[in-house]
Amino acid sequence: MSEDIFQGYKGEALEMLKRFNVRVWGQAEVETTRGNFSGTVLPRAENDDDKHVVMKISTGYNIGIDTRTITSMVETGYKKANYKIPEKQFPVTPGLPNVKLFGTGGTIASRLDYRTGAVIPAFSPGELYGAVPELADICNLETEKIFAVFSENMGPKQYIALSQAIGKEIRNGIDGIVVGHGTDTLHHTGAALTFMVQNLPVPVVLVGSQRSSDRPSSDAALNLQHAMKAAGHGDIAEVMVCMFGPTSDEYGLLHRGTRVRKMHSSYRSTFRTIGDTPLAMISKTDFKPIHTQYNKRRKDRNVNIFPYFADDVTMMYYYPGMKPDTLDALVNAGYRGVVIVGTGLGHVNKELYPAIERAHAKGVHMYMTLQTIWGYVHMFVYDTGRDMMAKGIIPAGNMLPEVAWVKLSWVLAQTNDPAEVKRMMLTPVNGEITDREPYNGYLVYQGGVPEVEEFIRKVHK
Repeated sequence: MSEDIFQGYKGEALEMLKRFNVRVWGQAEVETTRGNFSGTVLPRAENDDDKHVVMKISTGYNIGIDTRTITSMVETGYKKANYKIPEKQFPVTPGLPNVKLFGTGGTIASRLDYRTGAVIPAFSPGELYGAVPELADICNLETEKIFAVFSENMGPKQYIALSQAIGKEIRNGIDGIVVGHGTDTLHHTGAALTFMVQNLPVPVVLVGSQRSSDRPSSDAALNLQHAMKAAGHGDIAEVMVCMFGPTSDEYGLLHRGTRVRKMHSSYRSTFRTIGDTPLAMISKTDFKPIHTQYNKRRKDRNVNIFPYFADDVTMMYYYPGMKPDTLDALVNAGYRGVVIVGTGLGHVNKELYPAIERAHAKGVHMYMTLQTIWGYVHMFVYDTGRDMMAKGIIPAGNMLPEVAWVKLSWVLAQTNDPAEVKRMMLTPVNGEITDREPYNGYLVYQGGVPEVEEFIRKVHK
């Protein structure tokens, strides 16, 4: 057999395929010491190991089979797969809203390049229509790829460019905007855009997918439909994150950009509103507000763009026994702003006090947030908190730590005056600090407890 039919395989895995005369893209029956499997042999990524044969089984999932467990392989058929997403002309329907989709590199509609292991996004209107034809019933779609980066590489440069592009589209008359984005830092970008793009007349909806489009359990298509519906037809003119509500395919949730957080590494329902309720539920057929207060869609094209972001702001996550040199090092490195993620009501140990005093004397802006995620900083309850406030640390209410980092970066790019920084930090732009947490703003159910198990049996996750 020629080497080109063993795409990406090497070492032990390559020898295994040669031994049993099985090709990449061949349908094969595989017997192993751990059970029998049938499916299609897939290419390996160029940088993967040489000890596994990868197959796509009948459920649509990919599995890796350890070569040391394989006792027999039989090729039963062969059909090279075509993973190119079909492209069709996206129709323009009079009367439907016009929505602009900005791409940043997320995998909201994608195919997998098995040779490299990379996920290749589908992005042109034709590709998206070929992948998710239901979009044509929701809106008239335009697309623009601004970046092609993983979400962990999104940062100040991207936030600024994206805010300016959003402002331009709104002034040109677009009815709604969707931003395709990787999920890992989706909530950071949601916060940044909330501060940079204010007085919105139309919705700006950030959307991603936890599972790529080649997986049978992908949430990509449904998330995209929900986001397009919210952007084109919804009445909430804010920066929002749109992702699955439950793990089932029933509905999505719209979360305010300053109160949302990714809470699970792999669940499709990973995004949760923290310390409040989501803005709305959305499905293919329905749009149901949950929150009673939100910015409503307007017909004008007025929007305020504040594309500012300083790169000398950081977060310091406190842990027991933290030494003063930790904060000193940040100050000596030139950071002007530090968001402290403290314990309980907003505490650190007394050993840090001298470093806090030195930082304050050098004009470093320090704000306290909480490791508990839910709840408010209350530094006046204990001596520790009162001491820290006297030394220059300012409590940040119930701002989430990453939101406080984003906001302080945005503020310090505009002013360094301590009084003005404090005023801007503690004046809410859109829900980053709230007067109170609603009674249903904190819900964490613990599995194994009888009443919770009874509840879980009655409803879905």
